Amino acid sequence: MLKKFLATFVAVSGYLFSVAQTNTSTDTPKPADAAVEAAPEKKPALAISGSIDAYYKYDFNKQATNNKTSFTNSHNSFELGSARVKLEHATDKLGMVAELSFGQRAEEFNYNDDKTRAAIRQLYISYSPWKNIKFTAGNWATHFNVEIYETDANRNYSMSYMFTYGPFFHTGLKGEATLGKHGFMLGVANPNDYKVAPVGSKKYVIAQYSYSPNDKFKSYINYFSGQRPTDSAKVSQLEAMLILKFNYKFNITYCGSIAFNKLKQDGKYGTSQNWWGSGLYFNYDPTNLFGLTLRTEYFGDKKAQNVFAGFQNGGNVFETTLSANFRVDNLTIIPEFRLENASEEIYTKSSGAGTKSNGNFLVAVVYKF
Repeated sequence: MLKKFLATFVAVSGYLFSVAQTNTSTDTPKPADAAVEAAPEKKPALAISGSIDAYYKYDFNKQATNNKTSFTNSHNSFELGSARVKLEHATDKLGMVAELSFGQRAEEFNYNDDKTRAAIRQLYISYSPWKNIKFTAGNWATHFNVEIYETDANRNYSMSYMFTYGPFFHTGLKGEATLGKHGFMLGVANPNDYKVAPVGSKKYVIAQYSYSPNDKFKSYINYFSGQRPTDSAKVSQLEAMLILKFNYKFNITYCGSIAFNKLKQDGKYGTSQNWWGSGLYFNYDPTNLFGLTLRTEYFGDKKAQNVFAGFQNGGNVFETTLSANFRVDNLTIIPEFRLENASEEIYTKSSGAGTKSNGNFLVAVVYKF
């Protein structure tokens, strides 16, 4: 598979090189007047950004274990999220990003790493030989899902099921190209969420196609495929994202994803064990100081691959999250209500009995710089 990937990568690069060469002007620029002293070259500055966050959460059934998604596993407790700093530097053709993050959120995000590797959020170098071509090598955030790790970029503080059970990041090499309104990405990487590939593991193929005719509509098709190192299962995932902007106050985002897992038993691969999810995000900002986001998500796990792993017939869950965003300069305060209903008793009441429904309330504070 890797040989086929490399052959495809070389062919695409060759075509894009010819396009870039055709579009490049052959006119030789005139030399500057010798009498005019050349201005000193301005060196690019190092850009520094980041964020810190913390939250308080109260589970209506008074159980911290009722949370089935990433980063908010608590009840009646003030919690530290993460402290994140991002360094960026770029020249005309070269660029680098070094992003570090510390805290409980970072530890859960880098669940396969230990020691100092667990603090690395992103670490990569990019090279753009032409304006419509870019190559990236290192470790970068996944192209999957609407939601991302950075709390200052998410309108909901709690995470979706699709984010939790999809890939978090990739480590490898990718190439990106833009041709008018179309975008393409193709890459080869370690198994998902591994900065260091396990011994004997095979590489994953990752890809993305995007189409953006204007600033009011954007669409993405995301894909990955490979062999999971923990159990040699053949895994792949296909996702579609649509962003529709009606005006500067209101937009809707859709995310739909399906994952295929073929487990290996007695040396043979069985039938595919799938899970899928579908979510809508309604975003409304009446002013620059206040915004509302309603997330609705359905997550199907009939093959008992993740959320319903302890249930013979699997199950499904529907969650609704309403978040407000109060903004004061660099500070955002996020009060949030979340309600969930499942087909099986995956939650626990305060009495210890099982239940099919749960809810919680949290307040998060996020400061970005």
